[in-house]
Amino acid sequence: MAVNILDYPFDASLILQKKRALKRELSAKEDLVPKKIAILSGVTVGVFQDILELFLLANGLRPEFYQGGYALFYENLLFDDGSLKAFAPDVLYIHTSMRNIKNWPLPGDTAASAEKLAQAEAGRFLQAAKAGLALGCPVILNNFELPPYRVMGSSEATSPAGRVRFVRRLNAILAEAADTTPNLYLNDLAYLQAQHGMDAFSDQTAWYAYKYPCALDKLPYLAQSVANIVKSLLGRNKKALALDLDNTLWGGVIGDDGPEGITMGLETPAGMAYTEFQQYLKELSALGVLLNVDSKNEATNAEAGFARADSVLKKEDFICFKANWEPKSQNLVAMAKQINIFPDSFVFIDDNPAEREIIRQQVPGVAVPELGAPEDYIKAIDRSGYFEVTTLSADDRKRAEMYKENAQRAELQASFGDYADYLKSLAMRGEFGHFDAPHAERITQLINKSNQFNLTTRRYTAAEVESLIGSPDYVTLYGRLIDKFGDNGLVSIVIGHKQGDAMDIDLWVMSCRVLKRDLEKAMCDRLVEDAAAMGVKTLRGHYYPTAKNLLVKDFYATIGFALKCEDAAGNKEYEFTIPADYAPQCTVMEIRRV
Repeated sequence: MAVNILDYPFDASLILQKKRALKRELSAKEDLVPKKIAILSGVTVGVFQDILELFLLANGLRPEFYQGGYALFYENLLFDDGSLKAFAPDVLYIHTSMRNIKNWPLPGDTAASAEKLAQAEAGRFLQAAKAGLALGCPVILNNFELPPYRVMGSSEATSPAGRVRFVRRLNAILAEAADTTPNLYLNDLAYLQAQHGMDAFSDQTAWYAYKYPCALDKLPYLAQSVANIVKSLLGRNKKALALDLDNTLWGGVIGDDGPEGITMGLETPAGMAYTEFQQYLKELSALGVLLNVDSKNEATNAEAGFARADSVLKKEDFICFKANWEPKSQNLVAMAKQINIFPDSFVFIDDNPAEREIIRQQVPGVAVPELGAPEDYIKAIDRSGYFEVTTLSADDRKRAEMYKENAQRAELQASFGDYADYLKSLAMRGEFGHFDAPHAERITQLINKSNQFNLTTRRYTAAEVESLIGSPDYVTLYGRLIDKFGDNGLVSIVIGHKQGDAMDIDLWVMSCRVLKRDLEKAMCDRLVEDAAAMGVKTLRGHYYPTAKNLLVKDFYATIGFALKCEDAAGNKEYEFTIPADYAPQCTVMEIRRV
């Protein structure tokens, strides 16, 4: 398999040349999730939408687009004729640039008057964004690239009348708004311009001839940037890194050179490159990315490298540590099973092109960036956007710790002959509550990230989750699991919709971190309790199969639901009649309502 041409760095001309063939190929993928994407235009959409579609398809999303009128983003949003609302977008993107700034400061303007103008100008874009938010979907808004010329030279950055200073102030206002406005996200156009260089990115010919906000060969980078935000919002980020060691995390071969002979630290240029790469990985780990070792090495040698005082990473920073002589593809699959995630949740990092190609061929779906010199390792990962952050919950920051605690649980389980006794030994406490504002962000995140234990495969936007809070027609439950090893966090969600004396279970998801600990039975007990209190007599459960949720194809049968029908595609409907003397199914944990 050749390197994917949608992987960073791009050959823009090849993408533009082959975009139709690429669309046909990517559209044939299985289990693409349909999503509605509205693009409101300040600049030309055109080819940008075609390329955005490719990146979304590559991330497992099948987009249906709504496109507003050229340069009418404000009018289309503030004075919707009904077509945008009827389209009901899942995500809305406002495609603007510095060219859409209408009111600039004039020579002689004071700092106070320029600030007033900046607030009004930024307010126009934010007013459009807030109209988009009223549709109940996340809104992505560009910030502004710097103007391509400076009438006053460097004084443009300091004078109240300077356009450079004005754009930077606008960007600060937009950043503050995005930080404090739920569901509003900034696409950093200013960073893209800085990354590629003003002359290369802000091509005047592309603007004059086509009204594109950037050069044609930079459109793939802009499209990828927007796609990264969309796929992050919809739970399509990668979750873990599988890392080689020799000439990847340090220079040299530790089995030959010994721990004292490998290159890292701040004494040499090469050592600095490896050390900064380790620091970058450490920062990813703090965001919840799971670090793992996948190396052909003796384990004792590999561990000795991390024991060096100048190694930023230590052995305890890794969830799985597979330093052996097994094929790396086999190790990666084993790590995925151990962590309980899919192999395609991994990014594989190895300096050896042969090893990279083996992973591409033998473990489809794993991201395998091309690596050059050590000083470019960070760029290869960072600019691919595998781990784009749109929300960062407390559970994200604790994720590595949670997986390490899972390893301790597995070790304890091995010492018990009876599984029920093992569960009781965990001293578990389940905390259960209804959807509320403090938990809405984590609830939305869990819904959109869960693939294995997701019975109906439905996804909800933050606005949809918020709309369910306090609804008299719905049961909305979340479950948290705590045991003697630690707090697993908020890990299960149920949404049930009452219709007469029956209730359809629209959604049931659970983190794979807590599978087989009877939390699903405890959630069922709470669901039955709440539904009965609403006068519900029958619960209806649905299972819609995907390539990733086969784990729960018979779940409802295991908790006492009766199969009512199943079609040729494997879609199933179950029913459960709530008995007057219902006995709780979960008996291995303390139950607490919050």
